Amino acid sequence: MNYFTQTALITVFFSSISVNLFSQTDSIVKPDSVLLKQIEKQLNSSQPPPPPVQMRTSPTTLPDISVVGDFQASYKNNVKRNFDAGINEAELALQSVVDPYARADFFFTVGKDPVTGKFSLDLEEGYLTTLSLPAHLQLKAGKFKSAMGRINPVHSHALPFISLPNAYENYFGEGINDEGVSLSWLVPNSLFYQELVVQFTDGPIDNPSFSRSVGNTYLELLHLKNFFELSANATLELGFSGITGHNFLDLRTNIAAMDLTYKWKPVQFNTYQSFTWQSEAYFSNANILNDKVVNSFGMYSFINFQFSRRMFFTGMYSYSNKPYSSGTVENSYSATIGWYATEFQKLEIEGKMTTSNMDKEQNQILLRWIFVIGTHGAHQY
Repeated sequence: MNYFTQTALITVFFSSISVNLFSQTDSIVKPDSVLLKQIEKQLNSSQPPPPPVQMRTSPTTLPDISVVGDFQASYKNNVKRNFDAGINEAELALQSVVDPYARADFFFTVGKDPVTGKFSLDLEEGYLTTLSLPAHLQLKAGKFKSAMGRINPVHSHALPFISLPNAYENYFGEGINDEGVSLSWLVPNSLFYQELVVQFTDGPIDNPSFSRSVGNTYLELLHLKNFFELSANATLELGFSGITGHNFLDLRTNIAAMDLTYKWKPVQFNTYQSFTWQSEAYFSNANILNDKVVNSFGMYSFINFQFSRRMFFTGMYSYSNKPYSSGTVENSYSATIGWYATEFQKLEIEGKMTTSNMDKEQNQILLRWIFVIGTHGAHQY
């Protein structure tokens, strides 16, 4: 075989290899180009992809859980046992969103009986609240604290004082906490925030002014809240309440209430300085006989001043009659110093004096240590 013949055979061999390689490359590139065109078509489509379906996984089924401990020590001059100390109350909270339409809140308390010293478990609150009703409406059903004034809806451990105002205790005891339904409406008002709340409940079992009727008489409550933003540093809230219901004499008691709250919290020093002035007044109309009515009055007013990042001072005055005795007059004065270590722990000490035209002067010193573990929700403004 001569030189020219060998050269021709080598050329034909490499030509056949190159043809096969290029044909295979074309077969690979062709499907890839089709895939790229499909991707470009999807990206250029005007319809967005469908949203992912949200499923309730095992971690999200667990509610927010917290425990609030309330340790108290006291000295009182008008009782046989002058000094006392111990856990006053423990609160267990279970809170969670049920679905996009409702949330559930449960608060259980373990309280100490002052007579027997034994602890017992009770359902303080347990209610369901809607999240998506039209026309700015919200419905609540279950057992809840009534929307009367400023103190009643707040849990006691969140208050800036230890003992409740005498006027509040004389008319409502430890508070109106009842079973029923509550409908609130956010009034469309462009000038200021306005909320109207209507509540129908069974009536409290143990309360100085009201009791639960065995008949068809229920506790009816109406509350109108007006909230004004005075400036970037100050707000004012004015509320009006009306309550009517059955009393322990099988007649009716009516109470009109008004609350006023001014808050100052400068934006520049919001963690170091603040000032709150809060007042409530109660006008009671209690039927004790078919032809006899007792009209009485009670009020309290306090200031709460934050003078450093962790130190607060609260001074309070209260004047009160009794629901069924307008001749009884009580005056009380109290001062509370609070040290707030964090939002999960605070220590407070309070001195209080009460004078009455029907009883001896009462003096007491109270110490309270509040601590929280678990998820801690924000308190009402």
